[in-house]
Amino acid sequence: MTGSTEATTVAPPRSRSRGIALLVAASLCFGSSGVLAKPAMTSGLTPEQVATARISIAALVLLLGVGLPRPRLLRVQRGQWRLLLGYGLLGVAGVQLFYFLAAARVPVGIAILLEFTSPVLVALWVRFVRRVRLPWPMWTGIGLALLGLALVARVHEGLVLDALGLLAGIAAALCSAAYFLIGERGMAIHHPLGMVTWGMVIAAVAVGLVAPPWTMPLSTLLSSAEFGPWQPPVWLLLVTVAVFSTVFAYFAGITALRHLPASTASVLALLEPLVATSMAWALLGEALVWVQILGAVVLLGGALLVQLTAPAAQGGPTGPAEPLPGEAAAGARAAVRKNRVEPQEGA
Repeated sequence: MTGSTEATTVAPPRSRSRGIALLVAASLCFGSSGVLAKPAMTSGLTPEQVATARISIAALVLLLGVGLPRPRLLRVQRGQWRLLLGYGLLGVAGVQLFYFLAAARVPVGIAILLEFTSPVLVALWVRFVRRVRLPWPMWTGIGLALLGLALVARVHEGLVLDALGLLAGIAAALCSAAYFLIGERGMAIHHPLGMVTWGMVIAAVAVGLVAPPWTMPLSTLLSSAEFGPWQPPVWLLLVTVAVFSTVFAYFAGITALRHLPASTASVLALLEPLVATSMAWALLGEALVWVQILGAVVLLGGALLVQLTAPAAQGGPTGPAEPLPGEAAAGARAAVRKNRVEPQEGA
């Protein structure tokens, strides 16, 4: 009797429930970043120093976690570095740095709402730069998002928000739009984990030049921060925001998109600002007035309408999912075991 024992890569089946659970987990992780980082900033660290700590630790973890088991994911051809540089500088460093700058000056919930106007900016880029005609529901969504933004900023009361914090939030939205636009092109030629890892490494170098890690006062890192009813050391908050709110968040989000269509993911992603706003209220005492809550609902509704009516949001992943690190080896071992126990036809 002869049988084939050649190891074949078996992709894991798609699971809608698993994808939803992973995306909810990613939203919880991402949404907690501002709430974890703000006590570190109020304890004496600058937003630039917090961004340096978050990105540098995350880059180190991703390099080890991706580079050791699957180094081929980190291979880059010479002509691809410019795209990765743009992704790392704008999509990673820019988003996180400007978000922390905004969160240091305005409530965390508002800072993340400002960042969530990025789908509107992407839609405007597609219309006026790529010259693609947008359906009328998208224009309705853009109008609602801008109206919601005006209510959140309380423009009718004479711009109550800190002007620099508002500008930083808008800059975070611009960088977030770049993250999506560059990522759309990059994911076609790079594995998502490889692209995120290099983005983190490039961003770590960039923010390290702005705020070198050795400039962080040791006394501040060892001091206690006010975090709800707890007083954790500042260094623990930085490690948590790097590992939990960054590495786990990216990994869960990437894995979730292998099980869910983009339209479903865009709906569940709206949990992120809700998580951030709720945690900021419960742990930091940052409450929004009713006009801002109304504005948040209108803004998120408009952003959701833009995402759902965009042509790219109508489809979803088709076919088997590509295995992540560890899953390919597990699939190969399963195939070998199957070949050993199942007799070949005609044996």
